[in-house]
Amino acid sequence: MSVCMIAPNRPIRLALFGGGPGAFIGAVHRRAALLDLRFQLVAGAFSRDASRSAAQARAFMVDEARAYTSVEALIAGEIGREDGVEAVAIATPNDSHFAIAEAALKAGLHVISDKPMTSTLAQATALEQIVAQTDCAYALTYTYIGYPMIREARASVASGLLGRVRKIVVTYPQGWLSDSVEHTLPGAAWRTDPSRAGIGGCIGDIGVHAFQLAEYISGLCVERLCADLSSVVQDRVLDDDCNILLRFAGDVPGVLMASQISLGERNGLSIAIYGEQRALSWSHERPGELRFLHPDNRMETVFAGSAAIGPDGMAASRLPAGHPEGFIEAFASIYSDFADAIQGQRGLLDGRLPGIETGLRSMRFVAAAVASSQNRSWIEMENSQQ
Repeated sequence: MSVCMIAPNRPIRLALFGGGPGAFIGAVHRRAALLDLRFQLVAGAFSRDASRSAAQARAFMVDEARAYTSVEALIAGEIGREDGVEAVAIATPNDSHFAIAEAALKAGLHVISDKPMTSTLAQATALEQIVAQTDCAYALTYTYIGYPMIREARASVASGLLGRVRKIVVTYPQGWLSDSVEHTLPGAAWRTDPSRAGIGGCIGDIGVHAFQLAEYISGLCVERLCADLSSVVQDRVLDDDCNILLRFAGDVPGVLMASQISLGERNGLSIAIYGEQRALSWSHERPGELRFLHPDNRMETVFAGSAAIGPDGMAASRLPAGHPEGFIEAFASIYSDFADAIQGQRGLLDGRLPGIETGLRSMRFVAAAVASSQNRSWIEMENSQQ
Protein backbone atom coordinates (compact mmCIF):
# COMPACT_ATOMS: atom_id res chain seq x y z
CA MET A 1 0.00 0.00 0.00
CA SER A 2 1.37 3.42 -0.91
CA VAL A 3 -0.86 6.40 -0.32
CA CYS A 4 1.69 9.07 0.52
CA MET A 5 0.50 11.47 -2.20
CA ILE A 6 -3.06 12.66 -1.53
CA ALA A 7 -4.96 15.30 -3.48
CA PRO A 8 -6.18 18.33 -1.47
CA ASN A 9 -9.79 18.11 -2.66
CA ARG A 10 -11.26 15.71 -0.06
CA PRO A 11 -10.89 14.65 3.58
CA ILE A 12 -7.99 12.33 4.37
CA ARG A 13 -9.06 8.88 5.55
CA LEU A 14 -7.76 8.39 9.11
CA ALA A 15 -7.37 5.43 11.48
CA LEU A 16 -7.02 5.94 15.22
CA PHE A 17 -4.97 3.76 17.56
CA GLY A 18 -6.25 4.07 21.11
CA GLY A 19 -9.25 6.04 22.22
CA GLY A 20 -11.05 3.11 23.78
CA PRO A 21 -13.79 3.48 26.41
CA GLY A 22 -12.71 5.91 29.13
CA ALA A 23 -9.55 7.09 27.33
CA PHE A 24 -8.97 10.86 27.41
CA ILE A 25 -6.49 11.69 24.65
CA GLY A 26 -7.92 9.38 21.98
CA ALA A 27 -11.23 11.23 22.07
CA VAL A 28 -9.32 14.51 21.81
CA HIS A 29 -7.53 13.24 18.69
CA ARG A 30 -10.85 12.28 17.11
CA ARG A 31 -12.52 15.63 17.82
CA ALA A 32 -9.49 17.61 16.69
CA ALA A 33 -9.06 15.64 13.47
CA LEU A 34 -12.68 16.18 12.49
CA LEU A 35 -13.06 19.82 13.53
CA ASP A 36 -11.82 21.47 10.33
CA LEU A 37 -13.14 18.70 8.05
CA ARG A 38 -9.64 17.82 6.90
CA PHE A 39 -9.93 14.17 8.02
CA GLN A 40 -12.53 11.43 8.08
CA LEU A 41 -12.25 8.72 10.76
CA VAL A 42 -12.89 5.45 8.92
CA ALA A 43 -11.09 2.78 10.96
CA GLY A 44 -9.15 2.14 14.13
CA ALA A 45 -7.64 -0.20 16.67
CA PHE A 46 -9.40 1.34 19.63
CA SER A 47 -8.56 -1.49 22.02
CA ARG A 48 -6.64 -4.77 22.05
CA ASP A 49 -9.89 -6.39 23.09
CA ALA A 50 -12.09 -7.07 20.04
CA SER A 51 -15.40 -6.40 21.77
CA ARG A 52 -14.19 -3.12 23.28
CA SER A 53 -12.72 -2.01 19.94
CA ALA A 54 -16.04 -2.77 18.22
CA ALA A 55 -17.99 -0.93 20.92
CA GLN A 56 -15.81 2.14 20.51
CA ALA A 57 -16.20 1.98 16.73
CA ARG A 58 -19.97 2.17 17.22
CA ALA A 59 -19.54 5.13 19.57
CA PHE A 60 -17.32 6.87 17.00
CA MET A 61 -19.75 5.99 14.17
CA VAL A 62 -17.13 3.83 12.46
CA ASP A 63 -18.01 0.59 10.64
CA GLU A 64 -17.48 -2.26 13.14
CA ALA A 65 -15.90 -4.30 10.38
CA ARG A 66 -13.07 -1.76 10.41
CA ALA A 67 -12.45 -1.99 14.16
CA TYR A 68 -9.18 -3.87 14.67
CA THR A 69 -7.07 -5.00 17.64
CA SER A 70 -3.52 -4.39 16.33
CA VAL A 71 -1.60 -2.42 13.74
CA GLU A 72 -0.90 -5.62 11.80
CA ALA A 73 -4.61 -6.45 11.61
CA LEU A 74 -5.50 -2.92 10.57
CA ILE A 75 -2.95 -2.81 7.76
CA ALA A 76 -3.99 -6.25 6.53
CA GLY A 77 -7.65 -5.27 6.64
CA GLU A 78 -7.16 -1.95 4.85
CA ILE A 79 -4.81 -3.10 2.07
CA GLY A 80 -6.61 -3.29 -1.22
CA ARG A 81 -9.67 -1.33 -0.11
CA GLU A 82 -10.57 1.45 -2.49
CA ASP A 83 -11.53 3.49 0.56
CA GLY A 84 -8.62 2.29 2.74
CA VAL A 85 -6.96 4.43 5.36
CA GLU A 86 -4.31 6.95 4.32
CA ALA A 87 -3.05 8.17 7.70
CA VAL A 88 -2.96 6.94 11.28
CA ALA A 89 -3.13 8.73 14.63
CA ILE A 90 -1.33 7.17 17.60
CA ALA A 91 -2.98 7.87 20.96
CA THR A 92 -1.68 4.88 22.93
CA PRO A 93 0.81 4.51 25.82
CA ASN A 94 4.45 5.25 24.98
CA ASP A 95 5.65 1.65 24.72
CA SER A 96 3.53 1.05 21.59
CA HIS A 97 4.39 4.23 19.67
CA PHE A 98 7.41 2.85 17.83
CA ALA A 99 5.85 -0.40 16.64
CA ILE A 100 2.71 1.30 15.34
CA ALA A 101 4.60 4.11 13.61
CA GLU A 102 7.11 1.71 12.05
CA ALA A 103 4.44 -0.59 10.63
CA ALA A 104 2.29 2.28 9.37
CA LEU A 105 5.15 4.14 7.68
CA LYS A 106 6.42 0.98 5.99
CA ALA A 107 2.88 0.42 4.70
CA GLY A 108 2.91 3.89 3.13
CA LEU A 109 0.68 5.58 5.70
CA HIS A 110 1.18 9.05 7.11
CA VAL A 111 1.58 9.16 10.91
CA ILE A 112 0.62 11.66 13.60
CA SER A 113 1.55 10.61 17.12
CA ASP A 114 1.26 11.65 20.72
CA LYS A 115 4.51 12.67 22.34
CA PRO A 116 7.00 11.42 23.29
CA MET A 117 7.62 9.83 19.90
CA THR A 118 8.93 6.60 21.44
CA SER A 119 9.76 5.18 24.86
CA THR A 120 13.55 5.10 24.31
CA LEU A 121 16.15 7.19 22.51
CA ALA A 122 17.31 4.14 20.53
CA GLN A 123 13.79 3.68 19.16
CA ALA A 124 13.59 7.38 18.28
CA THR A 125 16.85 7.16 16.32
CA ALA A 126 15.59 4.08 14.47
CA LEU A 127 12.29 5.79 13.66
CA GLU A 128 14.12 8.79 12.22
CA GLN A 129 15.81 6.45 9.74
CA ILE A 130 12.49 4.82 8.83
CA VAL A 131 10.85 8.19 8.15
CA ALA A 132 13.81 9.18 5.96
CA GLN A 133 13.23 6.09 3.81
CA THR A 134 9.59 6.98 3.07
CA ASP A 135 7.75 9.80 1.39
CA CYS A 136 5.24 9.95 4.23
CA ALA A 137 4.62 12.78 6.65
CA TYR A 138 5.33 12.17 10.34
CA ALA A 139 4.13 14.67 12.94
CA LEU A 140 3.73 14.95 16.70
CA THR A 141 0.92 16.51 18.71
CA TYR A 142 2.78 18.99 20.89
CA THR A 143 -0.62 20.47 21.60
CA TYR A 144 0.25 23.89 22.95
CA ILE A 145 1.98 25.14 19.81
CA GLY A 146 -1.44 25.02 18.14
CA TYR A 147 -2.70 27.99 20.16
CA PRO A 148 -2.87 31.23 18.12
CA MET A 149 -1.02 33.24 20.75
CA ILE A 150 1.86 30.75 20.90
CA ARG A 151 2.29 31.23 17.16
CA GLU A 152 2.04 34.98 17.67
CA ALA A 153 4.71 34.75 20.38
CA ARG A 154 7.02 32.78 18.08
CA ALA A 155 6.56 35.34 15.30
CA SER A 156 7.17 38.21 17.73
CA VAL A 157 10.49 36.78 18.89
CA ALA A 158 11.57 35.98 15.33
CA SER A 159 10.78 39.55 14.22
CA GLY A 160 13.16 40.96 16.83
CA LEU A 161 10.38 42.65 18.80
CA LEU A 162 11.93 41.55 22.12
CA GLY A 163 15.48 42.32 21.08
CA ARG A 164 18.17 39.83 22.06
CA VAL A 165 16.73 37.11 24.28
CA ARG A 166 18.27 37.17 27.77
CA LYS A 167 16.34 34.57 29.79
CA ILE A 168 13.67 31.89 29.32
CA VAL A 169 11.50 30.48 32.10
CA VAL A 170 8.97 27.71 31.47
CA THR A 171 6.94 25.96 34.17
CA TYR A 172 4.43 23.13 34.00
CA PRO A 173 2.92 22.17 37.37
CA GLN A 174 0.25 19.49 37.78
CA GLY A 175 -0.99 17.87 40.98
CA TRP A 176 -2.83 14.75 39.84
CA LEU A 177 0.01 12.36 40.80
CA SER A 178 0.56 13.82 44.27
CA ASP A 179 -0.75 10.55 45.76
CA SER A 180 -0.27 6.89 44.75
CA VAL A 181 -3.13 7.01 42.24
CA GLU A 182 -1.33 4.59 39.92
CA HIS A 183 -3.08 1.84 41.85
CA THR A 184 -6.53 3.15 40.90
CA LEU A 185 -6.18 5.18 37.67
CA PRO A 186 -5.15 3.36 34.45
CA GLY A 187 -3.66 6.56 32.98
CA ALA A 188 -1.46 6.96 36.03
CA ALA A 189 -0.51 3.27 36.10
CA TRP A 190 1.27 3.22 32.74
CA ARG A 191 2.81 6.67 33.17
CA THR A 192 4.61 5.52 36.35
CA ASP A 193 5.67 2.13 34.92
CA PRO A 194 9.13 2.21 33.25
CA SER A 195 8.23 -0.71 30.97
CA ARG A 196 5.39 1.36 29.45
CA ALA A 197 6.34 5.02 29.94
CA GLY A 198 9.98 4.59 28.94
CA ILE A 199 13.07 6.31 30.32
CA GLY A 200 11.28 9.21 31.99
CA GLY A 201 8.20 9.81 34.08
CA CYS A 202 7.16 13.44 34.50
CA ILE A 203 10.08 14.57 32.31
CA GLY A 204 8.80 12.48 29.39
CA ASP A 205 5.12 13.13 29.97
CA ILE A 206 4.97 16.90 30.42
CA GLY A 207 8.60 18.02 30.65
CA VAL A 208 8.98 17.53 26.90
CA HIS A 209 6.01 19.87 26.35
CA ALA A 210 7.77 22.60 28.33
CA PHE A 211 11.10 21.98 26.58
CA GLN A 212 9.59 21.97 23.09
CA LEU A 213 7.55 25.10 23.81
CA ALA A 214 10.62 27.02 24.98
CA GLU A 215 12.60 26.15 21.85
CA TYR A 216 9.59 26.66 19.56
CA ILE A 217 8.86 30.21 20.73
CA SER A 218 12.42 31.40 21.30
CA GLY A 219 13.97 29.85 18.19
CA LEU A 220 16.93 28.91 20.38
CA CYS A 221 18.24 25.40 21.00
CA VAL A 222 19.16 24.11 24.44
CA GLU A 223 22.87 23.28 24.39
CA ARG A 224 23.50 22.26 28.02
CA LEU A 225 21.41 21.35 31.03
CA CYS A 226 21.68 20.47 34.69
CA ALA A 227 18.73 18.47 35.99
CA ASP A 228 17.40 17.42 39.37
CA LEU A 229 14.69 14.78 38.85
CA SER A 230 12.91 13.41 41.90
CA SER A 231 10.51 10.58 42.74
CA VAL A 232 8.64 12.30 45.54
CA VAL A 233 5.79 9.85 46.15
CA GLN A 234 6.95 6.83 48.14
CA ASP A 235 7.81 3.70 46.11
CA ARG A 236 7.39 5.49 42.78
CA VAL A 237 10.18 4.44 40.39
CA LEU A 238 10.03 7.15 37.74
CA ASP A 239 10.43 10.87 38.38
CA ASP A 240 7.37 12.90 39.30
CA ASP A 241 9.09 16.27 39.83
CA CYS A 242 11.71 17.97 37.62
CA ASN A 243 13.83 21.08 38.14
CA ILE A 244 16.27 21.90 35.34
CA LEU A 245 18.75 24.68 34.61
CA LEU A 246 19.19 25.29 30.88
CA ARG A 247 21.71 27.04 28.67
CA PHE A 248 20.40 27.93 25.24
CA ALA A 249 22.45 28.90 22.17
CA GLY A 250 24.33 32.13 22.75
CA ASP A 251 24.73 31.15 26.42
CA VAL A 252 21.19 32.34 27.19
CA PRO A 253 20.13 31.03 30.62
CA GLY A 254 16.85 29.29 31.24
CA VAL A 255 14.85 27.44 33.86
CA LEU A 256 12.41 24.57 33.34
CA MET A 257 10.18 23.20 36.08
CA ALA A 258 7.76 20.33 35.47
CA SER A 259 5.92 18.62 38.29
CA GLN A 260 3.03 16.22 38.70
CA ILE A 261 3.04 16.28 42.51
CA SER A 262 2.34 20.02 42.93
CA LEU A 263 -0.75 19.60 45.06
CA GLY A 264 -3.75 21.60 43.86
CA GLU A 265 -2.29 22.50 40.48
CA ARG A 266 -4.29 21.54 37.40
CA ASN A 267 -2.52 22.10 34.07
CA GLY A 268 -0.55 25.25 34.74
CA LEU A 269 1.80 25.51 31.78
CA SER A 270 3.29 28.99 31.39
CA ILE A 271 6.30 30.59 29.72
CA ALA A 272 8.12 33.91 29.94
CA ILE A 273 10.84 35.13 27.58
CA TYR A 274 12.84 38.19 28.61
CA GLY A 275 14.61 40.24 25.95
CA GLU A 276 16.66 43.41 25.93
CA GLN A 277 13.74 45.54 24.73
CA ARG A 278 10.60 43.69 25.86
CA ALA A 279 9.44 40.52 27.56
CA LEU A 280 6.50 38.30 26.76
CA SER A 281 4.47 35.87 28.83
CA TRP A 282 1.75 33.30 28.12
CA SER A 283 -0.28 31.07 30.41
CA HIS A 284 -2.38 28.06 29.48
CA GLU A 285 -4.99 29.20 31.96
CA ARG A 286 -5.53 32.31 29.76
CA PRO A 287 -4.53 30.91 26.36
CA GLY A 288 -6.16 33.64 24.28
CA GLU A 289 -3.90 36.32 25.74
CA LEU A 290 -0.27 37.21 25.07
CA ARG A 291 1.30 39.75 27.38
CA PHE A 292 4.20 42.04 26.54
CA LEU A 293 6.14 43.75 29.34
CA HIS A 294 7.85 47.06 28.58
CA PRO A 295 10.89 48.71 30.23
CA ASP A 296 8.70 51.49 31.70
CA ASN A 297 6.61 48.87 33.56
CA ARG A 298 3.72 49.03 31.10
CA MET A 299 1.99 45.76 30.30
CA GLU A 300 0.34 45.30 26.91
CA THR A 301 -2.17 42.46 26.41
CA VAL A 302 -2.89 41.20 22.90
CA PHE A 303 -5.92 38.98 22.32
CA ALA A 304 -6.45 36.08 19.93
CA GLY A 305 -8.61 36.92 16.95
CA SER A 306 -7.98 40.67 17.24
CA ALA A 307 -6.61 43.03 14.63
CA ALA A 308 -3.48 43.42 16.76
CA ILE A 309 -2.08 39.98 15.92
CA GLY A 310 -0.11 39.05 12.84
CA PRO A 311 -0.74 36.46 10.11
CA ASP A 312 0.74 33.50 12.02
CA GLY A 313 -1.55 33.96 15.00
CA MET A 314 -4.53 34.85 12.83
CA ALA A 315 -4.10 31.71 10.71
CA ALA A 316 -4.66 29.58 13.82
CA SER A 317 -7.70 31.63 14.96
CA ARG A 318 -11.19 30.45 14.07
CA LEU A 319 -13.25 33.02 15.96
CA PRO A 320 -13.24 36.81 16.45
CA ALA A 321 -11.69 38.36 19.55
CA GLY A 322 -13.70 37.73 22.71
CA HIS A 323 -14.83 34.25 21.65
CA PRO A 324 -12.61 31.79 23.55
CA GLU A 325 -10.91 28.93 21.77
CA GLY A 326 -9.26 26.15 23.73
CA PHE A 327 -7.49 22.82 23.87
CA ILE A 328 -9.46 21.02 21.15
CA GLU A 329 -9.02 23.93 18.76
CA ALA A 330 -5.25 24.06 19.41
CA PHE A 331 -5.07 20.33 18.77
CA ALA A 332 -7.11 20.83 15.58
CA SER A 333 -4.64 23.42 14.30
CA ILE A 334 -1.94 20.77 14.47
CA TYR A 335 -4.17 18.35 12.55
CA SER A 336 -4.81 21.00 9.90
CA ASP A 337 -1.07 21.57 9.56
CA PHE A 338 -0.64 17.79 9.30
CA ALA A 339 -3.19 17.71 6.47
CA ASP A 340 -1.30 20.50 4.69
CA ALA A 341 1.96 18.55 5.08
CA ILE A 342 0.35 15.39 3.70
CA GLN A 343 -1.03 17.29 0.73
CA GLY A 344 2.30 18.73 -0.33
CA GLN A 345 3.52 21.30 2.18
CA ARG A 346 6.29 19.15 3.68
CA GLY A 347 8.23 22.28 4.58
CA LEU A 348 5.87 22.72 7.56
CA LEU A 349 7.45 19.72 9.27
CA ASP A 350 9.92 20.70 12.00
CA GLY A 351 9.01 24.32 11.34
CA ARG A 352 5.49 25.28 12.31
CA LEU A 353 4.55 21.61 12.72
CA PRO A 354 6.59 19.35 15.04
CA GLY A 355 8.07 16.49 13.04
CA ILE A 356 10.59 13.70 13.39
CA GLU A 357 13.52 15.99 14.20
CA THR A 358 11.53 17.75 16.91
CA GLY A 359 10.55 14.38 18.36
CA LEU A 360 14.11 13.05 18.30
CA ARG A 361 15.40 16.24 19.89
CA SER A 362 12.84 15.93 22.69
CA MET A 363 13.92 12.34 23.33
CA ARG A 364 17.53 13.51 23.53
CA PHE A 365 16.41 16.11 26.05
CA VAL A 366 14.75 13.43 28.21
CA ALA A 367 17.84 11.19 28.03
CA ALA A 368 20.15 14.11 28.88
CA ALA A 369 17.98 15.19 31.82
CA VAL A 370 17.92 11.66 33.26
CA ALA A 371 21.70 11.31 32.84
CA SER A 372 22.35 14.74 34.35
CA SER A 373 20.21 13.99 37.38
CA GLN A 374 21.90 10.64 37.94
CA ASN A 375 25.39 12.15 37.58
CA ARG A 376 24.59 15.42 39.36
CA SER A 377 26.33 17.32 36.57
CA TRP A 378 25.86 19.55 33.55
CA ILE A 379 25.27 17.58 30.35
CA GLU A 380 25.79 18.67 26.74
CA MET A 381 22.76 18.14 24.51
CA GLU A 382 23.58 15.88 21.55
CA ASN A 383 23.10 17.54 18.16
CA SER A 384 22.32 20.91 19.66
CA GLN A 385 21.41 22.44 16.29
CA GLN A 386 17.96 21.64 14.91
